[in-house]
Amino acid sequence: MEFSETFDVVVVGGGNAGFSAATTAAQAGARVLLIEKAPRHDAGGNTYFTAAAFRCCFDGLDDLLPYLYQPDGTKGLPQDLIDKIEMAPYTKADFHADLNRVTKGRADPALAKVLVDESRKAVQWLMDNGARFMLSFNRQSFLTDGKYRFWGGMVMNMIGQGKGLYQWHLELAERSGVTVRFNCAAVDLVTDPNTNAVLGVKVYSNGKFRTIKAKGGVILACGGFQASPALRAKYLGPGWDLAHVRGTKYNVGDGHKMAESIGAMLEGHYSGCHSVAWDANSPRNCGDRVLTNQFTKSGYPLGIMVNVDGRRFVDEGFDLRNFTYAVFGREILKQPQGIAFQIWDAVGAKWLRKEEYADDVTTNIRADSLEELADVLVTRGLNNKKQFLETIEEFNTACRAFQEEQTHRVFDPAVRDGMSTQGKTRSLSLPKSNWAMPLERGPFQAVEVTCGITFTFGGLATTPDAEVLSEVTRKPIEGLWCAGEILGGLFYNNYPGGSGLTMGVIMGRAAGQGAARRARRLSEIGSGIKYEQC
Repeated sequence: MEFSETFDVVVVGGGNAGFSAATTAAQAGARVLLIEKAPRHDAGGNTYFTAAAFRCCFDGLDDLLPYLYQPDGTKGLPQDLIDKIEMAPYTKADFHADLNRVTKGRADPALAKVLVDESRKAVQWLMDNGARFMLSFNRQSFLTDGKYRFWGGMVMNMIGQGKGLYQWHLELAERSGVTVRFNCAAVDLVTDPNTNAVLGVKVYSNGKFRTIKAKGGVILACGGFQASPALRAKYLGPGWDLAHVRGTKYNVGDGHKMAESIGAMLEGHYSGCHSVAWDANSPRNCGDRVLTNQFTKSGYPLGIMVNVDGRRFVDEGFDLRNFTYAVFGREILKQPQGIAFQIWDAVGAKWLRKEEYADDVTTNIRADSLEELADVLVTRGLNNKKQFLETIEEFNTACRAFQEEQTHRVFDPAVRDGMSTQGKTRSLSLPKSNWAMPLERGPFQAVEVTCGITFTFGGLATTPDAEVLSEVTRKPIEGLWCAGEILGGLFYNNYPGGSGLTMGVIMGRAAGQGAARRARRLSEIGSGIKYEQC
């Protein structure tokens, strides 16, 4: 096999995981090429569209303070702000419990251990290389009684969110000596016909097909298949071809196809995905590079959601938002026409995040009474005004009955407050388990939402060191690693918010280290250096 050029390591995909792999390999002394299918102006993968929130274990606020920035880039937080922060430690036991709960115990134990145990180190690597993190005041805290009370275990995001994370990765990689090529699509993996070891990759760029040798190996970090309507319908089921795509349009299963063609083992929840309540007026086939994550509509715990028939269809308060938002997109897609309405009164609406619900971000529907709100929603697709009003009246009655019985309960959006619809004298067949407050004070507000798919859960089987396994031998395929959303076996049904980016860094770094080490070992063997067991 003749190759047009040679690198120590070739990384396929230019998002968080791919750049983590490429930079790590380069920092280990490897000559690295990262190829990205998208043109430069449209690059960044799904990373670009995220809030750049990372979940990791930490020992409380004091553990994080030395590394935190203010939104304007100033290092450190003022003491008067620090004094207002309430933040519990997030332990390994907490992380394991959250992951086990939301995946219903299905997460691969070895991958789960890697995610939890290496989470803090992964974020520290980002920080040590210049990533600037800020506390997620808007996303992960509520200001109550003069205190910013953080909840849900995920407390930080990078300044600039996904756009900032991608730009930081790109600049760090280039400073580290990584060669980055855009408009360069991976087509096939090149393998040894006798051993099936991966030797390199065939690419298409500038109107030509070429083969590039990767002495240490190839790292697949080119995402899942959420942007392919055909693969969504094939694996996720009927109707999924109609879901809106939250992020990049380039994640169409390229890595899955290439790896499967050389016998890689498939793993994970292929009929599952990360999908959210998403603005119904968003673009259908890819994310918006200006608004990016702002089309998320995560304010449902503060109100209710109803379908076009005027009926509730989920328990909006069964858990904290960052443990539920990734599954509610699926539930919305199941509804008639695949849309729903989020509803609040004036009390709930005041807690909504402006970055998601400001009038220049979404179409807010407001009215002074529920009757008037229903009339407007009829023009937006509500089929049954009478049922809509009955649903809210039944909900309100159940909320009031519960509050009369349990007067000690207090609404608190920062914890699972137990404010429920399930009283002794009155309860609903579909409960709201927390934050259940009657919708009774105008003006009332509604937003139309649909399903926005983020990434798919089915992927490739790997070792904890990111080595891709063979379906035939059940052992690692020499010279092949993967990281990011192409990884299978970790997330089932749901995921703890912020853990995807963290795992991308962890497995990306493991892959980069492994490929660089293999390149170095093969080069030394080729130069005649001998090794002895000791």
